[in-house]
Amino acid sequence: MSDDHRSVVRRTPYPSSVSQPVVTPLSPSVVYRSVDADELDGHYEGRLTGYSYAREGHPNADVLAAKLAWLEGLTDSEPIGVVTSSGMAALSSVVLGLLRHGDRIVVGSQLYGRSLRLLGTDLARFGVETMMVDPGDRNAIAAAVDTSTTMVLVEVVSNPTLRVADVEALADRCRHHGALLVVDNTFTTPRMFRPFAHGADIVIHSVTKLLAGHADVTLGYAAARNPDLQASLGEAAVTWGLTPSPFDCWLAERGLHTFELRYDRAEQTAAALADALAQLDGVVRVLYPGRADHPDRDRADRLFGSRTGTVVSLELTGGRDDVNAFLRAAPSIAFAPTLGDVATTISHPASSSHRGVDPGERAQLGITEGLLRISVGIEDEELLIAELEEAVAAVASGAGSRISP
Repeated sequence: MSDDHRSVVRRTPYPSSVSQPVVTPLSPSVVYRSVDADELDGHYEGRLTGYSYAREGHPNADVLAAKLAWLEGLTDSEPIGVVTSSGMAALSSVVLGLLRHGDRIVVGSQLYGRSLRLLGTDLARFGVETMMVDPGDRNAIAAAVDTSTTMVLVEVVSNPTLRVADVEALADRCRHHGALLVVDNTFTTPRMFRPFAHGADIVIHSVTKLLAGHADVTLGYAAARNPDLQASLGEAAVTWGLTPSPFDCWLAERGLHTFELRYDRAEQTAAALADALAQLDGVVRVLYPGRADHPDRDRADRLFGSRTGTVVSLELTGGRDDVNAFLRAAPSIAFAPTLGDVATTISHPASSSHRGVDPGERAQLGITEGLLRISVGIEDEELLIAELEEAVAAVASGAGSRISP
């Protein structure tokens, strides 16, 4: 063949090497080649290990899933779980993979707003009955979870009121009636709590938040100890196109390498911040599991030991007006509907995560117009406390309302 007919479009084999890269390679390839049809059959039939099409799995997702499984306490002989395109995709893989027409799911009344929408409204279109229950009320749990219950789903610590679910009572009730217990461990993370050790059948995460930790990734994770359950979650993720981006998986794996350091620093600062805010005029209440005045403090001690979390919620006296003044007086702290970034963020649940919830229902959950949620980052503790104290003082003096948005 002459040089005139050479083509750079032809794919060339990946270079082989006797050494291995220290950093996980990024593998954005959508497709993977096989030698022949028999080899492809072996892959799909489970006799050979490999990849074929990225929607069905790719190396970066599997590397990340294995690390998350290890954090959650799963053993080498158990499934590693599935990484999905978002936290809501992780929840969707559970309900789409395991629920069917006529099933009944009991869910915690204090959940992320979009989770409430999916479970409380959208599932009804598929003939699944949803019942809300206070996950911290043992009597309510006993009344709600019975032989007709297929699944129970709760957040360990609720968003944004930071109530602690009675996971032990839920696990006992689920075991007694053969229901599956699904635990959203996003707020707590494996650093604070491991649901599988407390009777959970399935654990889900929004990896977007604390695990990835840099506000530049959108991913979720769902894991079941039972291989058959995990296979159903994985099939749902593939069928419904809940596939994660290889680049996001690569970024999240990198973020995990500093997860414990970030978490411990943020938790230490959150505890100091909660105590400082509780002393200020203009603050109605501070919600933080590590404080003695938290309504679920005994349960938090029992489940979490010395761990207290990285999120603090507070309520200001004057509702929306005070909230706006507070935010304008703290311009160096991002007002954003997220949590888990390396930098502290503030969110207003009534206008973000729970804006779709009926105002009356929000009030019953304790989500007022004056409630703010602070996701604490890794900044200097004294600097952060001073900034937020100044914001509260500005509200009290009326200065915050005079600062241009």
